[in-house]
Amino acid sequence: MSDDLFENTPASSGDYDASSIEVLEGLEPVRRRPGMYIGGVDDRALHHLVAEVLDNAMDEAVAGHATRIELRLDEGNRVTIADNGRGIPVAEHPKYPGKSTLEVILSTLHSGGKFSGKAYATSGGLHGVGISVVNALSSHTRVEVARDRQLYAQEFARGESLGPVEELGPTPNRRGTTVAFTPDTEIFGDRSFSAKRLFKLTRSKAYLFAGVEIRWKCAPGLATDEVPEEAVFKFPGGLSDHLAEQIGERPCVTAQPFVGRHEFAASEDGISQGRAEWAIAWPLYSDGSTSWYCNTVPTPDGGTHEQGLRAALAKGLRAFGELTGTKKAKDISADDVMTGAEVMLSVFIRDPQFQSQTKDRLTSPEAARLVENAMRDHFDHFLSDNMERGKALLGEVMERMDERLRRKQEREIKRKTATNAKKLRLPGKLTDCSGETEAETELFIVEGDSAGGSAKQARNRKTQAILPIRGKILNVASASADKIRANAEIADLTLAMGCGVRKDCDPGSLRYDRIIIMTDADVDGAHIATLLMTFFFQEMTEIVRGGHLFLAQPPLYRLTAGKESRYARDDEHRAELEATVFKGKKVDVGRFKGLGEMNPQQLRETTMDPASRNLIRITLPTEFEDRAVVKELVDHLMGRNPEHRFNFIQNRAGELDKELIDA
Repeated sequence: MSDDLFENTPASSGDYDASSIEVLEGLEPVRRRPGMYIGGVDDRALHHLVAEVLDNAMDEAVAGHATRIELRLDEGNRVTIADNGRGIPVAEHPKYPGKSTLEVILSTLHSGGKFSGKAYATSGGLHGVGISVVNALSSHTRVEVARDRQLYAQEFARGESLGPVEELGPTPNRRGTTVAFTPDTEIFGDRSFSAKRLFKLTRSKAYLFAGVEIRWKCAPGLATDEVPEEAVFKFPGGLSDHLAEQIGERPCVTAQPFVGRHEFAASEDGISQGRAEWAIAWPLYSDGSTSWYCNTVPTPDGGTHEQGLRAALAKGLRAFGELTGTKKAKDISADDVMTGAEVMLSVFIRDPQFQSQTKDRLTSPEAARLVENAMRDHFDHFLSDNMERGKALLGEVMERMDERLRRKQEREIKRKTATNAKKLRLPGKLTDCSGETEAETELFIVEGDSAGGSAKQARNRKTQAILPIRGKILNVASASADKIRANAEIADLTLAMGCGVRKDCDPGSLRYDRIIIMTDADVDGAHIATLLMTFFFQEMTEIVRGGHLFLAQPPLYRLTAGKESRYARDDEHRAELEATVFKGKKVDVGRFKGLGEMNPQQLRETTMDPASRNLIRITLPTEFEDRAVVKELVDHLMGRNPEHRFNFIQNRAGELDKELIDA
């Protein structure tokens, strides 16, 4: 290597030396960056702590070792969760001489009994992260274990043990684990648990496993008309009981809901792959709702188990239509079947993969196949065993299909009119789709001309349109109406949608079925996506409420070992792939600087192809109170008063470390 390459290199490396490299030990990474483990430090993250501990208790019940769980909320923001399962082992851990297994589990990340599958066939608290993260983010934690007729206890503060495990004496009539914790105000500030939210969580868990009894208790001062001091939940019918309560007296398309459960066929090694349980009804004049669960963990963003259910219902109704001689039934889509339906699906599978530690979306590829195969046969029988019932549902779904196709045809006419009429010119940067297909059309809003060029080559020309935008668009939440109207990028967006804005926004005039925001998988990309979501929230609220707005999920990394390549969404996903798919292999890691750096084939494969991509649907809450919370959040973070943003950043400054700030 030539010496002149280094001629202009500074002689001193300044303050950057070995002492600059910080090594975080134990649970320090959790306290430094809690957002990586629980998604933030807001109210949702606070309540996620309870979910992590409750999931462990539910795992004991699902595994057949516990029949009773108790959740108690006390004054002082303290929660206690107890089960009558096997109890956490307290003997010395073979890998950590002098330290009990209980202490290892509470104070070490990625320690637990759910990796090998020997202690739990399926589990919700999966990654050996949950209980140790709760411990790290709590000012005080006390764990009591009743095991082998002896009672043991150990206490912790902010992840550090306050002493060894104590043996408290014999307890012949008690068994299981009790965890009591108080969230740390240094992390969560003055946020406190909502009794209503925890009461609802407790009740929902009892529906998900028919064999468990869950007891609720809260301090008298925390009880309300909606939240009693004590309650006992046990639902032998599982999800069917939950659906019956949710439907109430509302009339439905079919007198009987579609409910059932199915054990998945064993894998080649003879081990059970789990089971699925579902409950679905089609109320008349309903907006519908969906509830997705994996191993008793809510997955609000759905995922691969949702894909399996949607495929089973759509294919089943198409087949029934063919059986009854209804030729038009071949055009039924999954959305036609799902619109207005009350849908609940709970799956139990081995080694599930989630999009993040907060488990909002299931990504296990095999779940789609397992659920579709499990439900399809049951649904076929549901339709054909009572032909009148099947025809009633088919007729209702086909009405929705006809309405969808009518709106689609109107959009196609408007698209052609807009393309041909001089006075209704489309934005010059828009590369429109032809629409010469019955498939749903999509508009990708892409960050930058370079990424737009790749997207144009990667797209399906018949169904996918591309609109590049230049950098960060105007923040409409803090801009005047005149400034919004004068902005060129906003004008292009509005013209491309074709549906108007504010009170004139008409979802029926929207020119595309899906609007997909596709930005780089970095901080700048997130900022641009936030500005675009703010635009749609404020200017085209009905488009968001109708479920037309989505976020693409492009990868940040490409991992290659030999001939095998995988893509990772973020650092956490990368670590997960390195620990599972590429375990023990030398991995070449490439980081994409942006969408424009990906070749069209990569962009199509990872981000644009409906068969292989992941999308996040942006929606608005149905309850008025929840919508008000969203509006207040947008106003605070994006509005004209900078003090709100300053306070938000100041309150969360502790989540940033020096490495992130330097970056």
